Amino acid sequence: MYKNDRVTRRYSEPFKLKILAELSTGKYTKSQLGKLYSIAPTTINEWIRKYERNDLMNTRVMVETKDEITRIKALQKEIEQLKKLVLKKDLDELVNESYLEVAAQKLGYKNVLELKKKLNI
Repeated sequence: MYKNDRVTRRYSEPFKLKILAELSTGKYTKSQLGKLYSIAPTTINEWIRKYERNDLMNTRVMVETKDEITRIKALQKEIEQLKKLVLKKDLDELVNESYLEVAAQKLGYKNVLELKKKLNI
């Protein structure tokens, strides 16, 4: 088979809209319509994008049990607590550095590094 032997199919606008209308009724799936009309499901996806019919795209449905939901909520709560702890630690470190700066000035050191070196911190 040569490169020029391929068949190129062109579909009319009414035909494309007819396919999308049949898909929107829910009577057929993309793969069923593809088999029925000899169209690749990816071609149907291109038409959905072209006509901005995002309601016809595949949607992801999450099915969760109560245990999973409880676990997710517990993990989210733990994440929030950890964020607060990290924030508190950062603030404490900032306060300590500020104290060291003031102490270095009051004790006559040139900078905080000199004070830390003297105190072995």
